[in-house]
Amino acid sequence: MKTLLKKYTVREIVDGFVYNEFEGKGVFGLSGKLTIQPEYQRNYIYADGKKDVAVIESLLKGYPLGLIYFNDVDDEHFEVLDGQQRITSVGRFTTGKFAVKDENGREQLFSSLPIDKQTEIMNSELLIYHCKGEESEIKEWFKTINIAGVPLNEQELLNAIYSGPFVTFAKAEFSNSRNSNIQKWSAYVSGSANRQEFLATALAWIAASKGLDAENYMAAHRYYDNIDELKVYFNSVIDWISGVFRNVEREMCGLEWGRLYETYHSRAYDPAKVSEALRRLYGDVYVKNRKGVFEYILGGEKDTKLLDVRVFDDATKKTVYIQQTDKAKADGISNCPLCAIGHDANKSKIWEQKDMDADHVAAWSRDGATDIANCQMLCKSHNRAKELLNNNLTVYSWRDTIIP
Repeated sequence: MKTLLKKYTVREIVDGFVYNEFEGKGVFGLSGKLTIQPEYQRNYIYADGKKDVAVIESLLKGYPLGLIYFNDVDDEHFEVLDGQQRITSVGRFTTGKFAVKDENGREQLFSSLPIDKQTEIMNSELLIYHCKGEESEIKEWFKTINIAGVPLNEQELLNAIYSGPFVTFAKAEFSNSRNSNIQKWSAYVSGSANRQEFLATALAWIAASKGLDAENYMAAHRYYDNIDELKVYFNSVIDWISGVFRNVEREMCGLEWGRLYETYHSRAYDPAKVSEALRRLYGDVYVKNRKGVFEYILGGEKDTKLLDVRVFDDATKKTVYIQQTDKAKADGISNCPLCAIGHDANKSKIWEQKDMDADHVAAWSRDGATDIANCQMLCKSHNRAKELLNNNLTVYSWRDTIIP
């Protein structure tokens, strides 16, 4: 790859500057010769009243903005390879899109600055490397020079590698913060449209449904001139979630909805019963993991591990162990209720506390409370097998009179 260092003034760079307010990106500059945000570039993320302002304050103080890199498309047309956040910030300021505070703390647009300050900004020089090479070289260089500043995330890098019509359409749909669907999506998908996280989620969902990863899916669709499949699948997942769960809870955001859709969407659910189950579980003080409630309901309320149900504390376990062991010794039976009704050598074995686990007498899933009145100690083997045993045996509490 060949490089050539040149100097440009801000005046030259912002000549013909166009900013797309809807898509949130600077489009053109340098009298129309410069594409400020080619498809492999991330969205403009400096519009936060801090980073964009800092760029302008640097110019006003005479500080350099650092090296900027252009990709020479041909002799007359260029793309910003690195520096689009800084260039877009300068362009937005000089066209009146935001203000900075002067030395007296007053907000000043570019047009309201003293003429000498305006001139100082417009005459500021920018050092720009022009780079010329094959696409693979340019993309590799793009990744290399973007290790500083605000790092590119994985999806931004993939957009750069697989830039083309598919990425163009996908970004217009999923990376547009003004898309009216963003608010609905935000209930279930975490992240920011500007940082490509909605797009990353949509790609991850559909790729997983085909046994692929997002990169393989993007590579296969790079030159597609539509994103119909991606949109339909993503919206199918969103519509399924909102159809099954009438209530929108904050714990829904960021769950693996793509996987849950693939696993459960063929089952029928009564939204009214789902709402009642959700209300009940959200009101249960023993449920520690609310994020697991949704899959627990979808799976038929069977896998209690998803809920991280509160366990018995050490004091409760010790107290129950002592009471249970004292009674077992007096009765000449094992202090494990399940061993006591068995027919092997453990029928009268007294287990050490370290060899036993606390167990709900009445299962939590059947409204059994996590308190001392519903606690019993079982040997580790029987506690692990209890779920199976419950399907075949009558399980007694140690408080019952046990008749072999």
